[in-house]
Amino acid sequence: MEVFKADLHIHTCLSPCGDLDMSPRNIVRTAIEKGLRMIAITDHNSTRNVKPYVEIGKKNGLFVIPGCEVNTQEEVHCLCYFPDLEVLNEFQQYLDEKMLDIKNDIDLFGYQVAVDENDVIIYEEERSLYAGIQDDIESVQQKVHSLGGIFVPAHIDRMKNGIYGQLGFIPFDLQYDALEISKRISPEDFLKQHPEIASKKILQSSDAHYLDHIASVHTDFYMDELNWENFKATFLNRKS
Repeated sequence: MEVFKADLHIHTCLSPCGDLDMSPRNIVRTAIEKGLRMIAITDHNSTRNVKPYVEIGKKNGLFVIPGCEVNTQEEVHCLCYFPDLEVLNEFQQYLDEKMLDIKNDIDLFGYQVAVDENDVIIYEEERSLYAGIQDDIESVQQKVHSLGGIFVPAHIDRMKNGIYGQLGFIPFDLQYDALEISKRISPEDFLKQHPEIASKKILQSSDAHYLDHIASVHTDFYMDELNWENFKATFLNRKS
């Protein structure tokens, strides 16, 4: 069994406030330089900039998980991971149906652009990716699982857009696969504050919007081989 160093919360130049340097070649190169074996691309409310990262990662020996960070109607951020690009496209159709038609404020949030493998801009999202979608957290979780994905409430230690900060509690019937904390607190300190989740899987990720933030914290995965099947299995086995 090997140890695979992972950062599962990375934004690209498509995300609001994401630096324009967060391009496929730059992110893959930086991740490899920092010793990561696995990353997830998780832009806000969109999957339209994932494909080139997956493809360039594969060419360079970096496992890139297709993902998204959804902002629910309760303003709770949730990480969603998917097995492949085909499933990811299905999830994008769902997002398109649920997004609010609010124009992005470039002066406030910056550009929202997707690029190709050569870092050439091929698409600009005019709708705001910052606003919450028109669906609740339980419905988002059910949609992710219906597509064979993994559902993880994001940065739950943060008051803004964390599940404790927005709701005050974790809904009893929410079927999450793990919980993520930010780099602002250690897992040990957070579990002292919330012993009720001591038996749950905890991820720690960078939430990187800039290249130098990548791998500022990470999670170790213990797996026999680096692939989606083993990745998903770690969430089903408490001892992994």
